[in-house]
Amino acid sequence: MAVDYAPPKSVIDDLWDTTALSTYDPLADGLLMAHQKAWVADQSDLKVAEKGRRTGVTWAEAFSSVLTASAKRSAGGDDVYYIGDTKDKGREFINTCAKFAAKIASELLTVEEFLFDDMQEDGSSKQITAWRITFASGFRITALSSNPANIRGLQGIVIIDEAAFHANVAKVLEACLALSIWGGKIRIISTHNGTLNAFNTLIKEVREGKIPGTVHHIPFDDAVAGGLYERVCAVRGWTPSPDGKRAWYNKIRNLYGSRTEAMREELDAIPREGDGTMLALALIEAAQQEEYKVARWAPPPPAGALAFVDWPEELRRAHMALWIAEHVQPVLETFPADTLCAIGGDFAMRQDRAAYAVGYTARNLHRHVPLLVELRECPYDQQKQLLFHIGVFLRDRRRLQGGVLDANGNGMVLAQESRQKFGAERIVELMPSDAWSREMTPKFAAAFGDRTIHLPADIDVRDDLHQFRLVRGVGKIPSDVRTEGTDGGRRHGDAGVALLNFYAATLGGRLEYGYESGAAASHRDPNRPPDDDDDQEGGGLRFGEGCW
Repeated sequence: MAVDYAPPKSVIDDLWDTTALSTYDPLADGLLMAHQKAWVADQSDLKVAEKGRRTGVTWAEAFSSVLTASAKRSAGGDDVYYIGDTKDKGREFINTCAKFAAKIASELLTVEEFLFDDMQEDGSSKQITAWRITFASGFRITALSSNPANIRGLQGIVIIDEAAFHANVAKVLEACLALSIWGGKIRIISTHNGTLNAFNTLIKEVREGKIPGTVHHIPFDDAVAGGLYERVCAVRGWTPSPDGKRAWYNKIRNLYGSRTEAMREELDAIPREGDGTMLALALIEAAQQEEYKVARWAPPPPAGALAFVDWPEELRRAHMALWIAEHVQPVLETFPADTLCAIGGDFAMRQDRAAYAVGYTARNLHRHVPLLVELRECPYDQQKQLLFHIGVFLRDRRRLQGGVLDANGNGMVLAQESRQKFGAERIVELMPSDAWSREMTPKFAAAFGDRTIHLPADIDVRDDLHQFRLVRGVGKIPSDVRTEGTDGGRRHGDAGVALLNFYAATLGGRLEYGYESGAAASHRDPNRPPDDDDDQEGGGLRFGEGCW
């Protein structure tokens, strides 16, 4: 059933039933609407337009490009490069510029098609189709058919159109920002393509003042209020009326049917969370704390011909012990005394990241995760070394409530050995099922809604959590989801799974704690970090070594 939307007020609403309507010319005040004028007038080195569809921002940028390229350098003239997300858009942009040149610069220009010599990072070159028009000033407007590899090499004004839909959004935007070093100017125009897109991240960083520039929010309604309907009528030869505007406006909005999030993204410039998203991006970011840490381990470069996995055992253990001492132990020491602590683990060895969320439940029942450890291509023995170090510390120096550990694949062995080490009453060997997820994920999501969970401020952690989807009412990370982390590696919601498992571990309630003889306690040096064998007679391994 179609929804009846009320369009924003525009000129036709004031002129209807007046004699002025018969002589009204929507172009009397100029070619550009108010939002287009504001865009052209902004001469910032970096300006970004988050726009609704068909709001005329690219058209206004073509107008501005002609003004720039037709001027002398002393008057601000410069070369202009346009990079669209499709080949057709490049040709369309250059044709629009040629038409503007005839109208506003009185120059009849011929569109020249040529091969643009694009230098690759390896020093080779690749030719891509391009079109250009050359002005009497000597400056040119060039439209490229695809992303050049060396955007940094373009000097002048660079326009990236529909930036959120380019093949490699992050690298394109990164290269554009480098242009300002040589005095170039960047105009980035796009509708949104989800909250996790690099285009949306750029907008947030500009608004937060982390990157100097300006952002123009241009939804479809701004264009309608500025006279878009009246201009459409003038072009189409329609007779404008309030009823006609309402019908036209509703036709456009109702084309999206029940896809409300898609409509808001396409027309209202509000990035959508994604179909069936379990955790809204704003809730995740509200839970993130700057002081909490993600410790990331990756194998060191090969020593000669030996990869880390091939190092002798004692060297691998020594290396991991040093890393634990530097990156893990100092955070564990900050955990409040006499708090219930928990561990959530997601095992991986090759494709994805192994992730271990370590935290505690405060007296007000807020869950805190001051430490999240990620391991890339980490051998099994060193994952065990790390996990046992954390577990022993929490058991002996704090209060280990429990852990929920991924028991899929090779994770089954580590989960079982952890259960044997710390007790079946503490460690859950998890083979997740829909029944388990159906019970646990609503509680996990509610903690974000209630703002009772606190975790590290990290973009990869945020994006992993955002991968949770509601599939037939069950929160899960789809098996076919693979994203690229900030280090260029593949991820499968790894940190999100570890955090969910941590939260599940905190729901176990108070547990019995292991018995320790008075003699053993009296002989332990309270200033020495725990060894993994401290719970056994004769345990005497040095810091970070104990694993067996």
